[in-house]
This record gives sequence, structure tokens and C-alpha cells, in this order.
Amino acid sequence: MRFKRIDRTVALGIALLSSQWSYSQSPSSQGLDQASVLSNRQQEYELLASQMRPWEEQNRLLRKAVRLVSPTVVHIEATKEEPIQEVSLDSRLEKSRIRTKRVEEAGAGVVIDVQGRHFVLTNRHVIQSAQIPDIRVETYDGVPLQIVKITEDPSTDLAVIDVGRSDLAACRLGDSRTLEVGEHVFAVGSPFGLNHSVSLGIVSAKGRRNLELGNKSIVYQDFIQTDAAINPGNSGGPLMNLRGEVVGINTAIASNSGVNEGIGFAIPIQLAMAVATQLIEKGELQRSYLGVSVERAFHVDPQSGLQNSGSQDSGLTSNRLQSYRAHGALVKVVKPNSPAESAGLRYGDIILEFDGVAVEDDEHLVQMVGLTASGKSVELEVLRERARVRLKVWLTPIAASRN
Repeated sequence: MRFKRIDRTVALGIALLSSQWSYSQSPSSQGLDQASVLSNRQQEYELLASQMRPWEEQNRLLRKAVRLVSPTVVHIEATKEEPIQEVSLDSRLEKSRIRTKRVEEAGAGVVIDVQGRHFVLTNRHVIQSAQIPDIRVETYDGVPLQIVKITEDPSTDLAVIDVGRSDLAACRLGDSRTLEVGEHVFAVGSPFGLNHSVSLGIVSAKGRRNLELGNKSIVYQDFIQTDAAINPGNSGGPLMNLRGEVVGINTAIASNSGVNEGIGFAIPIQLAMAVATQLIEKGELQRSYLGVSVERAFHVDPQSGLQNSGSQDSGLTSNRLQSYRAHGALVKVVKPNSPAESAGLRYGDIILEFDGVAVEDDEHLVQMVGLTASGKSVELEVLRERARVRLKVWLTPIAASRN
């Protein structure tokens, strides 16, 4: 026991001396360690800078696109009279009275070129119910534009403002039909009155229809969905691709709070320009009439042409059907004395293409027919008894056809 105690004492003394020696040596070793850490941090910064060069190039291109786009975007302010219903607190009075209050709404628009004349394309709800003297349109540098005339269409929530100019910076139009989900886009507008604000995101989805928006007056829907921040005040502003081309008109959001929650909707620019051109040239959107009732209740094998519309002789099993996506529009009724009857469409035909565009479903066909200018010959591709047939139909105005 005694020898063990001595051994422990010697060991403790050696440990203390060792610790004192290491402590006396620590300042210089710590200095070396700090210098090494600083050197490593510097190398990490240099490595990060080299790795960021591709991102910096992308950011440079994005900034260039924003600079090109900014002069084509306008800020819009509209003062409106909105009705307010007041109910009397006196139980003896059953009548309520309606009064109005003045409200201000901010939005945006984009300058478009139609046959050498410049107009502002925006959403109808931005300027709806406002008188021309109560609407202010400003360029990106704050110059007010004089409003000559406003033409609008409630079924698409679009409006064209004639500013009597042909010397403005007009936007470049992209092709919204070639947009792909995941593609980067950016929105420009006036969220909460903060004009020319830019937000970046991606295309989240395409072909959004049957959305319940506002007063539900938007009949023709084919929205681009994006997560680029869209808030009150972004309405009417452009959705752009990274080439600086307009691919959509920002219109609405899906939100429980009334502000951006990552789900915004834009009208495809091809649809918007088709409407705008008619509003400028004809003063209204003249909807076309085909004269069929259609539904989506079938599957088509694009290779063999086999189809299933509930009949027993389709030749497809349920397992095979699951491998094909439903597309096209199944003709259930051909109305007498209609363009469809004159073109030779039949019950059971499946309309696969309309004017060179693949038909996704019955709603897509209805939208395309309604937005096509009347008095135009359109080519259809239909599937009939497992064979593809091409027909030509002469579209007539919807009002004239239903007289």
C-alpha cells in the first residue's frame, strides 16, 4: 500500500510539471494554430468565390433581363366607388341602405405593340368600376400617360388601355406554349403599391382551369401557376422568362390570408394577346361557336389509335387503359345546322387537335373554340373508328349561331 501511494504521488507531480510546460508553450502554438485557421478560411473564401462564378453569371443575366423589362411595365392606380350596405340597429326598421366609399387600388400593366400602336395590357379588375379621370397610368420613370379609351372583357379579366402613343418601350412576347414546369420566371408589378417590384420563382404547373376566383366571372381559364411572389398590386403585371420575354399576365393568387402563399396564377400571353387583339380591332371579344357537346370519358392509345369511351368493343383492358393518359374531347352531340355538322363531325368522334393545337380535354377545347376569332376556317384532327381523320370547320360568331 505504501509503495502504491508513492507511485501515485510521483505520477501526480509529473502530470503537474507536464501541464505547466505545455501551458508555457501554448501562446506560440496557439498563434500558429490561429494563423493556420486564418489561412484556411482565406482559401475557403477563394474556393467559394470560384464556385460562385456560374451563379454570378446567371444573376448578371437576370439583372440584365430586369433592366430590359422595366421600361415596358407601367404602374396603375385607380380610385373607385364601392358599395357598402348598412343595416339599421333599430329592430323596428327592416330596411337597409346602401352607400358608397372611395377606395384606391394599385396594379400594373405592360406595354404591347399591335400594328405599330402601343397599348397597355392589364387585368380588368384593376380598373373595373373606375372612371377614366380616376385612373392614373405611369411609366417606369414616373411619366403619366393620357388615357384615350379602355376596352375590357370580363370573361377573361383582361383590359386594354389606349394611351394614344406609338413611341413607348413595348415588351417582347415569349411563347407561353413552350413553357415547362420548373422553368425560372419572374414577376414585375406593384405589390401593395410598391411599383416595379420584382420577384423570382418557377413555373409550378400549367393548364389550371375551373378555379374559383373573385366574383367567378373569369370563364376562360388556362392559367400558368407560379411560386413567384404575387400579392395585391401585382395584378396586370407581366410574368417573364429569363430572356426578358412576357409569357403571362399575373392575375390572381390562392391564399387564405389574402397575400402571397406561394401559389399565383398568370394568364398565358398567347391567350391574352388573342383577346387584346380582338378588343383593339373589334371593340369586344367575339366568341366562336362549333356546335358540339363534348365530355372527357375515354382513353386513347396514341400508337394504335384504340379508344375506350365506355363501349364494349374498344379492345382495351383496364390494365392497358391505365398506361395511357386521357386526352382529346369526345363528341356526344352534334347540333343541327351548326359548323360542326357542316364540317362532318359525328357522334363518337374524338377531337384530338384544334387549329394545330393538341386538345387536352373537353374544357380545353371549349376554351380554344371560344377564344378563336369567328369567320375563320380551322382544321380539326379527329379519331374515328380507330383512324385519324382531318376535317375543316368554318367557325361562326356564337351569338349569330344561337339565334
